[in-house]
Amino acid sequence: MSFIAILAALGLEQWRAFHWRGAVERLFVRYARLLERKFNGGTARQGAIAAVVALAPPVLLAAAVFWILDALQPLLGLVWDIAVLYLLMGFRRFGHAFTEIARALKAGDIGQSRRALAAWRGGVTAELSSQEVATLAIERGFIDAYRQVFATLFWFTVLPGPAGAVLHRAATLLADQWQADTRGADVTPIATALSEFGRPARRLLWLLDWIPVRLTALSFAIVGDFEDAIFCWRTQAKEWAAQDGGLHAGILLASGAGALGVILGGTLPVVVGEPEYRCVLGLGDEAGADLLPSAVALGWRTLILWLLLILLLTLAYVAP
Repeated sequence: MSFIAILAALGLEQWRAFHWRGAVERLFVRYARLLERKFNGGTARQGAIAAVVALAPPVLLAAAVFWILDALQPLLGLVWDIAVLYLLMGFRRFGHAFTEIARALKAGDIGQSRRALAAWRGGVTAELSSQEVATLAIERGFIDAYRQVFATLFWFTVLPGPAGAVLHRAATLLADQWQADTRGADVTPIATALSEFGRPARRLLWLLDWIPVRLTALSFAIVGDFEDAIFCWRTQAKEWAAQDGGLHAGILLASGAGALGVILGGTLPVVVGEPEYRCVLGLGDEAGADLLPSAVALGWRTLILWLLLILLLTLAYVAP
């Protein structure tokens, strides 16, 4: 049933994206901000309590509705699984942004590519070159593919019903909201308090990501250049994690860059202040418009690999 739900949700999402998804996410974000205002006293203990209060309702609701419907009629439970996955997965959502950037870069319209990138990932893009736009697009594409597809599929498969998928997506939104940049000497007390308050939510997301990030990185290697992907993973991911607060993104980006044969990371210009220095990931060519379709193809091959593995697990489970 899980495999059927995944196929149906992917098909629906490719046919027509769920336009209310952003509204649902914004509703949860407003709820998270309300809890932060009510609970944030600058301690991790308060953050842990608020995280439970934030995550429990959507996760328990998703699980309870599935169990009730499945008990009444398994097909109703299947429909609920499809509906939740359709809401959560967003392969087409970020794929359109990626395609728009690639089209603008190929046409030589650097201004449009910058605007498309800014609308997708946020931040200031006015000073970026075409190579830097392509680099950031590939990086964001790898991260979004993991967050909105592969992590969702992993936790949907591991936990009963859609509870795992809802847990991961809600934890991701929560960790994004309850964080603040505490690097540098001009950190405000408010930023310090928010960072400490959000530490339990970020730690939970770190734990939830530990296995699926590595499975996704291994999948990139299998469907791409295996030797280079593993080499970059082993030698470059730790350096990226050191500058990224110990997060798992470096594993995805290093493996993806090696599998694709592209250079990611590197220094970025800023409008005000010093340039943003980032370690270099990957081997091979500089990022450019010609490599963007290859990045999309890498994501699709990885998705097909995951679907085949889930199908084999499903057949093994139902076999007498």
